[in-house]
Amino acid sequence: MSANTAQAAPSRGRDFSIGRFLLEGRAFFALIAIIAVFSFLSPNYFTLSNFLIMSSQVAIYGILSIGMLLVILNGGIDLSVGSILALCGVVAGAMMQGVEISAAGVILYPPVWAVVVLTVTVGALVGALNGVLVAFFKVPPFVATLGVMYVARGVALLMTNGLTYNNLRGSAALGNTGFNWLGFNRLWGVPISVIVLATIAVLAGLMLSRSAFGRWLYASGGNERAAELSGVQVRRVKITVYTLSGALAAIAGLVLSSQLTSAGPTAGTTYELTAIAAVVIGGAALTGGRGTVRGTMLGAFVIGFLSAGLVIIGVSSYWQTVFTGAVIVFAVLMNSLQYGRGTRRG
Repeated sequence: MSANTAQAAPSRGRDFSIGRFLLEGRAFFALIAIIAVFSFLSPNYFTLSNFLIMSSQVAIYGILSIGMLLVILNGGIDLSVGSILALCGVVAGAMMQGVEISAAGVILYPPVWAVVVLTVTVGALVGALNGVLVAFFKVPPFVATLGVMYVARGVALLMTNGLTYNNLRGSAALGNTGFNWLGFNRLWGVPISVIVLATIAVLAGLMLSRSAFGRWLYASGGNERAAELSGVQVRRVKITVYTLSGALAAIAGLVLSSQLTSAGPTAGTTYELTAIAAVVIGGAALTGGRGTVRGTMLGAFVIGFLSAGLVIIGVSSYWQTVFTGAVIVFAVLMNSLQYGRGTRRG
């Protein structure tokens, strides 16, 4: 054994500590603590039926958060996901109401699968616009996505005149039934929305850990200049992550509209902040290059289960906002301790 190896082994042993273990696993321990506290306060909190209900609500946050994770890993931010969710919900609602295709007033009612495909395409295109602004025009991500946030929300308001599309169940006579399938149906007792979230999470996790694109994403987020010199196509990575974020926001919009059987231009307000919070609580670094899908999912469940628990025990909605904000601030502080400490050691 060389001298360097001999010195490395003890240093690895010294790196492990209870404090570091708790710090890096904070999202998991926070989730366990939330479940324990609210189960004690309300015996109905962690029943199987309520767990499935809470999970179906968390699915929307989780889908948004995975898209946000990809952007944050790249060193960016996406403030437009809540507005894209609303816009895509409105687009789906409009198509469910029928599309006029001629001056004679012929109205086409597209099948639900076409509504889903077109809606996700709209979300991906809006996300791609974010990516182009950031990658090619060098607009700071905060500014670019803030502008797109207002544009998407404004377009949704213009499309509906501020109104809401209701009763989006479809009609057998029109051949477009099944829109509420995502929100209400279950497979093997599990809500479809939870299955959708699990599928997206698995695919995103595999992409980040097993694909060349995942390596490029971590590299460009960690040190963009070094990644570019190493042959990583940084612009393509940027556009791809924003496009995926937009597409996932569209899917979240479809799930939400399906659960509510309605779509309105004000849906998803502040959801972008919830998505960012889930990513941060899950241990991702806002500076880019560090984070996992597993941690982000835990962060989404922490926020969702905390909000649901506060509702069940009858806490005022004002206090719910205070508690959620406190959790976010605490998570950012923990991130600062974790990555700041790592930087000092390096």
